[in-house]
Amino acid sequence: MSNAHASFVQLHQGAGLYVLPNVWDAGGARLVQQQGALAVGTSSAAMAWSCGHADGGALPDTALLQRVSEIVGVTSLPVTVDIEDGYSDAPDVVAARVLRLADAGVVGINIEDGAGSPAVLVAKISAIRSALGGRALFINARTDVYLRSLAEGDKAVRMSIDRLQAYARAGADGGFVPGLRALDEAAAVASAVSLPLNLMWLPGMASFAALSQAGVRRLSAGPALFMHAWTAMAAATTDFLGDVMAMPEGAPRYAALNQLFSER
Repeated sequence: MSNAHASFVQLHQGAGLYVLPNVWDAGGARLVQQQGALAVGTSSAAMAWSCGHADGGALPDTALLQRVSEIVGVTSLPVTVDIEDGYSDAPDVVAARVLRLADAGVVGINIEDGAGSPAVLVAKISAIRSALGGRALFINARTDVYLRSLAEGDKAVRMSIDRLQAYARAGADGGFVPGLRALDEAAAVASAVSLPLNLMWLPGMASFAALSQAGVRRLSAGPALFMHAWTAMAAATTDFLGDVMAMPEGAPRYAALNQLFSER
């Protein structure tokens, strides 16, 4: 087990909430490291959009691997990569893709069930573990029960628990339930599943302290940071086109930014 992987695992084992910023390029990875992040994750949606593709399995494998290699190359933080559903229905193809990412230096992945059968994700996780041959990699298994409104209330809780338990048996290290925001439902899932529970930040979500008290161990930003960046650039572009742009207060100087990337 590498030091980076061990550090990443430990982030999920504390009593508090571990907050994971999601980026889409090397510059963002270096920025969140500078701001004090303990690890960096990618957002599949943000990465696809920044490469000019729609989210939802459209990002070419070469683009994914190139971006990931660039991110790993500029940060000393552990890096985990969102690979959607693995970009294939074939478990062996997904496993081969994950091996390439592991070779590139990532310590973890997110992989989702989406609209498919949970048995498909079980097969993919099993294939990944087999292909790794004991090599350490944090597999965060995502279920889209809430995100896709596959069920509601107690049925959604039960379905999420059943799926995460199956993914744990297949070899997952973490359970990710984006779209889940009710504290009582999060607590029910966290208490019934052995995996550390990961949620995705959403507007109006409970405080970090309340989420931690409910048993949530990891909170991802998802595409939220990209949306913030998009909004800021859209506003600045509008100002520039209208001849009213000014440098925002606190903006870094060219020399400071250039020095940051000269220290690779």
